[in-house]
Amino acid sequence: MTRRTVRIAMNGVTGRMGYRQHLVRSILAIREQGGLDLGDGEVLWPEPVLVGRREHALREVAERHGLTEWSTDLDTVLADDTVDIYFDAQVTSARVEAIKKAVAAGKHIYTEKPTATDLEGALDLARLAQSAGIKHGVVQDKIFLPGLLKLKRLIDGGFFGEILSVRGEFGYWVFEGDWQESQRPSWNYRTEDGGGITVDMFPHWEYVLHELFGKVNSVSAHITTHIPRRWDEQGKPYAATADDSAYGIFELEGGIVAQINSSWAVRVNRDELVEFQVDGTHGSAVAGLRRCRVQHRTSTPKPVWNPDLAATESFRDQWQEIPDNTEFDNGFKAQWELFLRHIALGEPYRWDLLAGARGVQLAELGLKSSVQGRRFDVPELSL
Repeated sequence: MTRRTVRIAMNGVTGRMGYRQHLVRSILAIREQGGLDLGDGEVLWPEPVLVGRREHALREVAERHGLTEWSTDLDTVLADDTVDIYFDAQVTSARVEAIKKAVAAGKHIYTEKPTATDLEGALDLARLAQSAGIKHGVVQDKIFLPGLLKLKRLIDGGFFGEILSVRGEFGYWVFEGDWQESQRPSWNYRTEDGGGITVDMFPHWEYVLHELFGKVNSVSAHITTHIPRRWDEQGKPYAATADDSAYGIFELEGGIVAQINSSWAVRVNRDELVEFQVDGTHGSAVAGLRRCRVQHRTSTPKPVWNPDLAATESFRDQWQEIPDNTEFDNGFKAQWELFLRHIALGEPYRWDLLAGARGVQLAELGLKSSVQGRRFDVPELSL
């Protein structure tokens, strides 16, 4: 086997998502499996260069995993001609400036979403990357989840007949931080730091809907902050200036209607933290992170509304579990491997910075819809 090394500047890997999903469960997992097999006896070996602001945190992560390269000086790392890819998992407010520097340095770009805090900033990044002739990709991990891969299998197989509607429920109770520690960082609840559930989750819903069901043609949303006061990592109270709940209705091409509720102020009464119910003329499905259950029209019960009698049947038990039929890898790792193959072999890769801009656009229009109390069409984007 011939080993080809690709050096990746990974900015923001001391944060929860950057560390767990991107460093440990993606890049280090690829190394643990012996690298990425490119075929013809060649293996791609990812070599991470950790970048961040906190020297002690970087050193601790590097030592924990036997890594030797880390730096608090992004400019110096980007000036290194041996670094091939820049990856960004920072807070959103710091992302645009760092990516612009990486593009100017000629690095390929792979980044978390949202790519910017506003549409113009997101489109600017896409235009700069296109002009520079570099390869670029945006993390769109939800479509690589086992539950949604099973759902895609059903769609491709014609299970639903004509798809009529999609209903999504996402969220959980995020503790305020006073009597019990919050499980999300405080910047998520400050607009000035790029926080808010709309800018976090609407980009996800854009690509999930786009990839599985069709382009989003219009959006109507009600967005609010249910819990206006929280406590930060030092136990100090602060005003939650960003939204923690977003209720959206999305009209898709072909007439499909999608309703998705997103909230960090809801207690979970679902099997999984996110679930999508898809209803069609021939059948329905409920897909989560890992599971997917179906009910075909031939086995659909015939409920009768009668408030005077208790229900005598368990509706949940009338659904059939879709088998795995394959081994599902970590969704972040699966997309990393596709992007690395795009870099190494030039294989097609459609989840680029323009796709990322579509997510920012939907979030921006959702927020505008909520403020003005009206529905907005979603224009086609181009560079």
